[in-house]
Amino acid sequence: MGKKATSFRRRLTKRLAVLLLALTAAAIAGVAVYARHLAVQIDGRFSSRRWQIPSTVYSDSTLLFPGQGRNHDLFLAKLEALGYRRVNQSPALGEYRLRPGRLEIFLHDLKTPSQTRSGFPVQISLDPNRIRTITDQRSGRALPLLELEPEKIGLFFGAAREQRKLVAIAQVPRPLIQAVLAAEDNRFYDHHGVDPRGLLRALWANLRAGGIRQGGSTITQQLSKNYFLTPERTLSRKFKELLMALVIDARYAKDEILEIYLNEIYLGQKGSVSINGIGEAADFYFGKPVEALSLTEGAALAGLIKAPNLHSPYQDPDRCRNRRDGVLRAMAKNGWLTEEQLHAALEKPVTPAGFRTYHRKAPYFMDYLSEQLGALYSPEALASMGMSIYTSLDTQIQSAAETALLRGLARLEKTPRLRAQLSPANRLQGAVIVMQPKTGHILAMVGGRDYAESQFNRASQARRQPGSTFKPFVFLAGLERFTPASRLSNRPQVYEIDGQRWEPQNFERETVPEISLRQALAHSANRATVYLAMQTGLDAVVATAEHFQFSTRLRPLPSIALGAFEVIPLELARAYCTFAAGGLEPYPLSLKAVVNEAGEVLERRHLKIERVISPAAAFIMNSLLTSVVTEGTAASLAQRGIGFPAAGKTGTTNDWRDAWFVGYTPDLLALVWVGFDDGAGIHASGASAALPIWADLLKAVPQTVSGTWFRPPPGVVQRMVCSQSGQLALKACPSPMAEYFMENNAPAAPCPLHGRRNPFREFFDDVQNRLHHK
Repeated sequence: MGKKATSFRRRLTKRLAVLLLALTAAAIAGVAVYARHLAVQIDGRFSSRRWQIPSTVYSDSTLLFPGQGRNHDLFLAKLEALGYRRVNQSPALGEYRLRPGRLEIFLHDLKTPSQTRSGFPVQISLDPNRIRTITDQRSGRALPLLELEPEKIGLFFGAAREQRKLVAIAQVPRPLIQAVLAAEDNRFYDHHGVDPRGLLRALWANLRAGGIRQGGSTITQQLSKNYFLTPERTLSRKFKELLMALVIDARYAKDEILEIYLNEIYLGQKGSVSINGIGEAADFYFGKPVEALSLTEGAALAGLIKAPNLHSPYQDPDRCRNRRDGVLRAMAKNGWLTEEQLHAALEKPVTPAGFRTYHRKAPYFMDYLSEQLGALYSPEALASMGMSIYTSLDTQIQSAAETALLRGLARLEKTPRLRAQLSPANRLQGAVIVMQPKTGHILAMVGGRDYAESQFNRASQARRQPGSTFKPFVFLAGLERFTPASRLSNRPQVYEIDGQRWEPQNFERETVPEISLRQALAHSANRATVYLAMQTGLDAVVATAEHFQFSTRLRPLPSIALGAFEVIPLELARAYCTFAAGGLEPYPLSLKAVVNEAGEVLERRHLKIERVISPAAAFIMNSLLTSVVTEGTAASLAQRGIGFPAAGKTGTTNDWRDAWFVGYTPDLLALVWVGFDDGAGIHASGASAALPIWADLLKAVPQTVSGTWFRPPPGVVQRMVCSQSGQLALKACPSPMAEYFMENNAPAAPCPLHGRRNPFREFFDDVQNRLHHK
C-alpha cells in the first residue's frame, strides 16, 4: 500500500510538473505572441506620423527703413508679440534695449518662404516720430532696409488642442538631458526599458500603502503610457506598459526613445491649449529655443514633468524653484554637476518669460483666411500636418484698426439719441478693412466690435446699402460724356420708380441750382448725381459698376445713383482699390504662401489683377475724390490731424441706417462702416460716425504714409477753365481755375459767358492753355 501511494505521488508530481511546464510555455508563447502584436502596433505608430501638429498662421513680415514714420507704442508691442524681451544690458539673442534716441535689438533668426538668415544685433536711431538710421552693429554698416520676422497669429487645432514644437535630440543641450534623466530615470541608458530596482522600490511602497501609489516607471514606460495607453492605474494596464517598454527598448535606439519622449511629454497649460514637448515648453516658459536654455532653465523644465501645473513658475514660483533645486541636487548626486556648479546654480532665481495665454489674433481675418484655405486643405490636414501659413496681415495696422473701431463706437454710443436705443442684444456694430490697393493684400480686417459676442463677419459677409460711397461709379460712367468742369443741374426733379414717385433731396438745405461735376461729388449733391446718372444712362451706370465685379444685383433705376442697393463691404473696398491702383482691380488676398514641415513651399498665391478702367480715368477719379477731402464732405479730416494728401468718399443711407467712409492714399486704402445689424438708424452721417474712426486709424500707423501722390498719366491734360461755364477761360472770366481732363473730351470752346467772341483772343487763350499744360 505504501509503495503504491509513493508511486502515485511521483506520477502526480511528474504530471503536475509537465502541466506546469506546459502552462509556462503556453504563457511564454502567449506573451511572445502578444509582444509581437504590440511590436506591430508600436512600429505602425512610430513609422507613421507620430504627432498631430497644428498648422501655424503667421502675419506678414515687418519692413523698417530710414525715414519711415513710427508709432512708438505699437512698435514696442510688436516686439513683445514677436517674443523679444526688454533688458537693461546689451541685448542677447531675442532681446532689446531702449535708450534715449535709439533702440538696440538682437534679432531672432528669420525664416520665410523667400529667405532665411541668422539673427544679428542692430541699432535703430530714432527721431520723435521717425526712424533716422538703421545700423548693423557687427560691421557698423548702415542698412537701407530691415525685415522683422512674421508674427504668429493663430493655430489650426485638432480636438486635443495640443501645441508642440518638435526638436531633434541633437538640438537638446546635454545639461537638459541630464536634468530629465536625474528627475525621471537616471539609469535610462543602463536598463532595457524596465528598471527592476525601480519596480521593487514601487512594489514596496504600494504594499505599504495598500494600493497602487507609485509606478516605478522608466522614461520608456512613461512613453508607453502617454503614447499608447490610458492613464488608469490597474495591474493589467501596468503589465501592458511593462511589456510595451521592453518591446520599444528592444526595437529602438535609446536616443530615439528619448527624442520621442521629449517631444511627447505634457508640460503645462496655456489657457485652453496644452503645452507638449520640451521645444514648446522652452518657448512658453523662457521665451527661448531649446538650444539656448541654460542649466537652471533646463532643470526647471525637467522638474515640471511629474506635475506641470503644480510646479509651474507661473502658478507657484517658490514651489517651482524648490523642485528645480531638487533636480539640480539629483544631477550632482549622479556626478553630472560639481559642487561648485551646484552651488552657483542654486543661487540663481527662476525667471520665466511672462505668461502668454493663447488667443487667436485678428479672429475675423482668421475666419476669412480659413474660407480661402478650405478650398485647398481639409480641416483634418490643417489640424495635423504642421504647415506654416504665411498671410498678408499687418498686426500693427490690425491692432490700430481694432482700437480705432472700439473707441469710435464707444464715442457714438455716448450720444443721447443713440444711448436710448441700445441694449445688450442690440449694440452698435462696425467693420474696418485695410488693403494695399496695388496688390489686393488685406492688411487688416475687423468684422465686428467683439468676436466672442458675434462671429458674423460684417467685413466680408454683411450686405448693406453703400449710400453715397457708390457715387464715384456713377461719376466714372459719366466721364464718357462729361468732364470735371461740366455743369450739372441741381434742381428738384421727380422720377418714377416701379410706379412710385421719387424725388431725391440734397443733404444740405440750401443748394445752388447748378453745380460743377467736381463740386457735385465733393459735396455729395444727390440731385446733381441723379441728374448725371439719367443723362449718362442707367444701363451705362450699371454696366460700369458691373466691371468691378460686385456680387450683388444692380438694377437700372434712378435710385442706383444714391447707392440704394446692397453691397458687401470687402467688395466695395476692392472696387475703390481700382482708383488708387491706376485702373487695375486686385483680387483680395489674405494668403501668401503655405510651407510644409520640411520647408517646401506647397502653395504660393501670386497677385491677380485685372484692368477695369484706363489710367487716365483712374487719375480723374482720384482727383475728384481728393476734392471730397480738401473741400467737401470729408474736409474735417484736416481738423482731425490728417495732414497728408488723401482721397475718399463719405456715405450715409436713408434713415441713418449706414455710415461709411472709404479713404485712401497711393499705398493704403481703408474702409469703415458703422451701423446696427437690424438696420436701426444711428442718427449720424458717414462724416461724423465713420470718418473719425478712419482718421484715428491712419494717425496710429504713420509708417504707412509715404507722402507720394498720383501723377497724371498719358491721356490726361490740364486746362484753365472758367469756373462758371466749364469752358476754356478767357481773360474776362472772373474766376478761372486749373482743371484736369481726359484728353479725348477736354474742352475746346472758349467760355461763352464772358466777353465778345474774338478769334484772335481765342487763339491767344488757347496757346496760353497749351503752354500752361506743358
